[in-house]
Amino acid sequence: MNETFVAMGAALWLGILTSISPCPLATNIAAISYVGRRVGSTRTVLFAGLLYTLGRALAYLTVGMLVIKSLLTIPGVSNFLQNNMSKIIGPVCLAVGVLLLDLFRFGFGGKGMTQGLQARIDNTGVWGAGILGVLFAMAFCPTSAGLFFGGLIPLAIKNNSALVMPVLYGVGTALPVIGFSLLLAFGAHLVGSVFNKLTIIELWVRRVTAVLFILVGVYLVLTNNFGLYFGF
Repeated sequence: MNETFVAMGAALWLGILTSISPCPLATNIAAISYVGRRVGSTRTVLFAGLLYTLGRALAYLTVGMLVIKSLLTIPGVSNFLQNNMSKIIGPVCLAVGVLLLDLFRFGFGGKGMTQGLQARIDNTGVWGAGILGVLFAMAFCPTSAGLFFGGLIPLAIKNNSALVMPVLYGVGTALPVIGFSLLLAFGAHLVGSVFNKLTIIELWVRRVTAVLFILVGVYLVLTNNFGLYFGF
């Protein structure tokens, strides 16, 4: 039971860390600011933030459930994962930890919203925020892709959870976005200051999380892959 709660907390934390990572954080603020600039009223800005949040959470939930369900229902893959997941999870944790340390840089070549997409979003009014949430969630950057596919998916498979873990991850990604929606609605002038401070905080939070992933990965590799026992 304790391991289940730890896994649930880890899924929630991975979602939060995804949302405050530089690339998703910048797109979150840009999207809410864009929609909020067009709708005006405080109440509508909050509603737009909620729609954007729900769009992101729904996208992560859908992709997570599809990937996990697919892996668990394909007999050969399911049997392989059930028999070898304990040996896979350690190296995966190591890989995610190294990725979070930003030792290697990758570029996905995303160019943001095209003029055609902007026109369509404008025509949908406040409801366009939900569409942006789905689209931007699917535009995985290296960090968010690593946290989602390298962190959440193995965690969910190990705990045989195709619903709860993705939901918690989606909730985690939503929390910082809701906070920025409140800032934009009631104190837009504070957004720049909070963004700068959160960027600094995110750097150290990501580093600490990376070290934890690496330590846990090393421990799991030594115990599950090499059969060493440390007595605790």
